[in-house]
Amino acid sequence: MGSGSGVSCAVTLNTSLTPEQRALYQDVGQINHLLDSARTIALVGLSSDRQKASFFVAGYLKDEGYRIVPVNPKADIILGEKVYPDVASIPFPVDIVDIFRPAQEIDGIVDQAIARKEKGIDSPAIWMQLRLVNLAAAERSLAAGLTTIVDKCVKMEHGRYRGGLHFAGMNTEIISARKRKR
Repeated sequence: MGSGSGVSCAVTLNTSLTPEQRALYQDVGQINHLLDSARTIALVGLSSDRQKASFFVAGYLKDEGYRIVPVNPKADIILGEKVYPDVASIPFPVDIVDIFRPAQEIDGIVDQAIARKEKGIDSPAIWMQLRLVNLAAAERSLAAGLTTIVDKCVKMEHGRYRGGLHFAGMNTEIISARKRKR
């Protein structure tokens, strides 16, 4: 069921993006490709506070087999992983730069990811978490050739397409009796 169905639990209802923006920044094919191909995810704004959403998401992704790279200038170790102060400081390739910072901070984070691509370090996808929308940064990211996801949660999308959310009764807009393998 889509957003036009009037169903309050439909997945597409709670976004501020227009249908055209959803087509650009919430493409199911791109999300599935990232979930399948990504191995290393830099979480910008990952908190060491176990009560924060970023910590919960990172723990879930780590349990699902992704390599987590914490990015936080105020910490040394989170979830047993070395923490980097910013995206530019990460000395190895990453597949996704997952952003948990306020929208006004996203410009600088996207600039660092674009610079990584220009230097040939990697070509990381940009993923702005649920309720984080900076369309100017998203447009720059897309123009630089980076896959760009906006206003979606990596954990929720993983659970939707790879996990068992539909078995728990959540409307994932997917009809299937089988759990998809990673």
